[in-house]
Amino acid sequence: MDFYLYFSRKTKFFIMFIGLFLAAGCSTTTVGTYANDSPKFDPFKYFEGQTKAWGIVQDHRGRVMRRFSVEILGSSSDDTLILDEVFDYADGATDNRRWEIVRNSDGTLTGTAGDILGPASGTLSGNAMRWQYEMDLPVGDKTYRVKFDDWLWMLDKDILVNRSYIKKFGIKVAEVTLFFEKGSD
Repeated sequence: MDFYLYFSRKTKFFIMFIGLFLAAGCSTTTVGTYANDSPKFDPFKYFEGQTKAWGIVQDHRGRVMRRFSVEILGSSSDDTLILDEVFDYADGATDNRRWEIVRNSDGTLTGTAGDILGPASGTLSGNAMRWQYEMDLPVGDKTYRVKFDDWLWMLDKDILVNRSYIKKFGIKVAEVTLFFEKGSD
């Protein structure tokens, strides 16, 4: 009888653990949640010309690991947006990225950049955008293959907020928070 009770508790714990794990991996929020929120975010208009951003990288415990700023020069023609980004980190390091983002006929976005693996995919709705991609992220002497799940929200005509969730094996290992300002000096 004791074995049955032990097995039963262990089984219940296992089922509860699996259920919580699966629930944590499932998000009920979709970009469509923001369909009625304004101002409407159009990255092709917002990123035209000069944009400045400031951000932090936090580890899985919430500790700030890195601070940086980004200068972005954007240009668009037809359904293609080019973003030239220059990252300046507080530790003196710099980095560059050039995005080429295409608006597809169904309204979704597809993007490529030199350090991004495969195409990035994006969806717009109302004041929000979800942008997902995979990359080999250098950290110290090592490189980790991770997935980025970016959420962007337009607050007003000049301010944009970005929250990026960096995942490895489906588990969040870091977060990036960015604040963009249009027309900043």
